[in-house]
Amino acid sequence: MKYLKLFFLILIPLISLADDGSRLWLKYDLIKNKNVQSAYAKYNSIIIPSKKTPTIEKALEELQIGFKGLLGKNLTNNSKNNTTGGIKLEITNKEELTKDSPEDSFAIIVQKDNLTITSKTETGVLYGVFELLRNIQTEKIITKNIVSSPKVKLRMLNHWDNANGTVERGYAGSSIWKWNELPFRIDPRYITYARANASLGINATSINNVNASSRFLTAEYLEKIKAVADVLRPYGIKVFISVNFRSPRTLGGLKTSDPLDTDVRKWWIEKTKEIHQYIPDFGGYLVKANSEGEPGPQDYGRTHADGANMLAEAMKPYNGIVIWRAFVYNADPNGDRFKEGYEQFKPLDGKFDPKVIVQVKNGPIDFMPREPFHPMFGSFPKTKLGIEFQITQEYLGQSTHLTYLAPMFRECLDTDTYANGKGSTVSKVIDGSLYNSQMSLMAGVANTGSDANWCGHPFNQANWYAFGRLAWNHELSSEDIAKEWIGMTLTNNNNAKEKINAIMQKSLPTYIKYTYPLGLHHMMGEGHHYGPEPWLTKAARPDWTSIYYHRADSIGLGFDRTGKVSNAIKLYSKEIIDTWGNPDKCDLNYLLWFHHIPWSKKLNTGNSLWEELCYRYYSGVEETKNLQKEWNEMKPYIDKETYASVMARLKIQEKEAIWWRDSCVLYFKEFSKMPIPNNLILPNRTLEEVKKLVEIYHLR
Repeated sequence: MKYLKLFFLILIPLISLADDGSRLWLKYDLIKNKNVQSAYAKYNSIIIPSKKTPTIEKALEELQIGFKGLLGKNLTNNSKNNTTGGIKLEITNKEELTKDSPEDSFAIIVQKDNLTITSKTETGVLYGVFELLRNIQTEKIITKNIVSSPKVKLRMLNHWDNANGTVERGYAGSSIWKWNELPFRIDPRYITYARANASLGINATSINNVNASSRFLTAEYLEKIKAVADVLRPYGIKVFISVNFRSPRTLGGLKTSDPLDTDVRKWWIEKTKEIHQYIPDFGGYLVKANSEGEPGPQDYGRTHADGANMLAEAMKPYNGIVIWRAFVYNADPNGDRFKEGYEQFKPLDGKFDPKVIVQVKNGPIDFMPREPFHPMFGSFPKTKLGIEFQITQEYLGQSTHLTYLAPMFRECLDTDTYANGKGSTVSKVIDGSLYNSQMSLMAGVANTGSDANWCGHPFNQANWYAFGRLAWNHELSSEDIAKEWIGMTLTNNNNAKEKINAIMQKSLPTYIKYTYPLGLHHMMGEGHHYGPEPWLTKAARPDWTSIYYHRADSIGLGFDRTGKVSNAIKLYSKEIIDTWGNPDKCDLNYLLWFHHIPWSKKLNTGNSLWEELCYRYYSGVEETKNLQKEWNEMKPYIDKETYASVMARLKIQEKEAIWWRDSCVLYFKEFSKMPIPNNLILPNRTLEEVKKLVEIYHLR
């Protein structure tokens, strides 16, 4: 018995050291760097404002928790301004924050004996607290003032969570919202969720799936949503609700949901009033309409503007807005889905109510691993456009492939639309600066779930983190964001941090090589969107097949969008047409997006299209092997459970990269009639054998 007790005394502390990822990047573990400890040693108290609001209370709590965990210091609360060695929280207009500074901007002012965190808003003060703690976590010593302002006004997570607890395109367990327990039990994870978002400056969340159930507008669910809104409010986060356009018929018993019908308009006015009785600071509505079978105004011969403006009218007495998604496309086998959103919305430019933001996906198809920017950006000067990224990795390996998405987000945001001349980047369209818009939006489809670590793959947390940081400041580099996240979640060892950062930066290019090289797109498994299925010829819609996109034939490969099949390239500016529209000038990463290239055509790499395709597929597989070797070197620096989880997934990734390579190379070889280059090892299975893998997957 004595030895058994000794065993548990040794085992329990070891168990407690295991990191399940549940704290996300808010890991306030003791800093061992003595220079950092010394730099912050003089701060012993918090000088609090005379009026303590719920948000200021959260800022106080976070400072106290952070200093206790990171520095082992207990901060006391003090109301005396002349205190030395204090961190002062202040809501005021300091000279560092001009009258034109965006809402929630903050400054951290370094003084001789004190540190002041100031903002014009209480939420800005909370953001400043998180900025201070982020610097301590990443072992940075603040020696000069920091002034930070959000580039985008509305920084939003879109949850695709359903009332039954499932998550559409969710790869980390069930929904974080426990509807069956609300409003009576508040899961502690809601608070962690709120803290994590506030630490990034995320200030809005749409709580349910865009393929919405009308049930979320019933009193039963409004009471539940109110309970969540009450938790999020002190952290500066407003709640939005995705709505079903047919709700007046479903819930109100009306014979129509026509947006021009008087009774329908009245129903939405009354429903909006009811929502505000539960949630006074309700953010507004998010709408997916006339898309993939969802109801909408076109069912009644009306336009998207008619539908959006009806809801905007209902929101007129309130501060909330309407977000109307532009993800629309018709099932036309002879059309080009690439153009659908642009063509449906272009005639409506200037016809949307000022309370409406049109939310546009970053690319024209559907969150592909690499897409050209959506042609709507830079072409709608009279319409407020927001951008929608997908954080959850629907087409990017889901929860098994390591794929860091900040470079993808930056690639889109940094691309020049040339709308108002050179320098008219996508980021300037969506932050409102290009067309002097006062309302701006960056949204990300959330990757959260009930898994202990929230996101499935440990590195998927970095994509949530990166989205939030870029929504606040789209000028941050993907490298700097990665370093922050690594230091806050994995290790602050400089050598290890650099190597992990390198792994993260190469992960997306690697994934693209073994899945969608040279601009191939939409060749994933049907329905589940996992694994390769380039031979898919039949689906519920023609534009859900693979052959619709890659157009492989005996001549070549790729979708000609320069005029022979589609004239989609014409939706862009002349400067872009001159490059992307010319196969000899086009960036190879976008080549097959716009051109049907002969198999034997020599590319600027010196290889034929067929050879280059093969080399990219094969090099992608080799790079997955290298990722394992590089990650193995990190073992001494990483929590063992996290290390093991990532390594296991990297092995899965290699296996599935080979699956992608074999499937695509063997399938396209049938069209090219050309041999796989001699210096590459031939697949050890046939095309028919890899096709059976898809059949097995469908049986799961």
